[in-house]
Amino acid sequence: MALTRRGLMGLFGLAALPSRLSAGPERVSEPLSPFTTALWFAHHFAAPRALGAGNDRPLKLRLTAALNKSPELSWEVAQEFFDKGAFKALAGDGAPISVEKMGRLLREKCPPSRKDMHAKARLHADLLTTQYDMIEDAHRKRAEELVAWVVEHYRAGNPLGVIAVCTGNTRRSVLSATMGNIAASYYGLPDVRFYSGGTDPDAINPRTVATLKEIGLEVEPTGREAPRGKGGGANPIYSMTWGKGLATREFSKVYSDPQNPQRAFAALLVCSEADTACPKVTGAAARIPLPYLDPKSFDGTPFESAKYAERRDDIGRLMLSVMMQARRRLELDGAHK
Repeated sequence: MALTRRGLMGLFGLAALPSRLSAGPERVSEPLSPFTTALWFAHHFAAPRALGAGNDRPLKLRLTAALNKSPELSWEVAQEFFDKGAFKALAGDGAPISVEKMGRLLREKCPPSRKDMHAKARLHADLLTTQYDMIEDAHRKRAEELVAWVVEHYRAGNPLGVIAVCTGNTRRSVLSATMGNIAASYYGLPDVRFYSGGTDPDAINPRTVATLKEIGLEVEPTGREAPRGKGGGANPIYSMTWGKGLATREFSKVYSDPQNPQRAFAALLVCSEADTACPKVTGAAARIPLPYLDPKSFDGTPFESAKYAERRDDIGRLMLSVMMQARRRLELDGAHK
């Protein structure tokens, strides 16, 4: 898996993330470096205006400069990203906030669904949350649309559906639904539920299964098979589990399959072919084009595994960023605690 774009690991010291974790969900990663602690503190407590992907790199640079001088965050630095009242409530009137206190506040903020995630899956999500500036410019506006839609329609205790749609429902839509569900668990929004579907379904590609297993998901065939596509090949139904009580079933299907929401959902068109084929998505309350390049182009090449991981992580960063921003706005609106 290639993670060298923009050299973030070296620049921001992300190697300080823990390398040893237990296999179960009980023991999970902690922010061991001052930079990572401060970055996650901002993700959870900063003003929503500062949390878009376009502001991620300036935020990192400011935090790096501040922490190089002292292991704390003063209002002089924080005022660019925090509302004054919120910062004072956290740090104390006129006082800087130490990295140690940031870490304590983060531990208190950690949602139960994140604690329930498999350790390896959570660690991978931890890493992706440090890379929001790697989200492509073309996707940032669409991500903002999804954030706004979630915030507008979210009601605690009521499922809110998002369906990722591509042509065959074999690769990108499955990755989008899975990484979306991981992101919702990570940021404590399990009522936001992601599904996948296609316009011409076939079967989930084994390479898609492999790249999800690589980051700690349990992906196992149930022994049951869904209706076959026009190619006639087997269409296994898989159980996908990313933590304790965090699981779904996936198989290739049309986006209107009974397993998926039938109305009032957001449709994410994650391939250009589906975007063209579905000018209107039946039952959708929002239609958001979010096309990604198909990793299928690299099937059978030496880059195959790396390219599937690249696509998984491109999508994962966006989904985590969306859920992070949505949670913060909902908290401030009083719609989520």
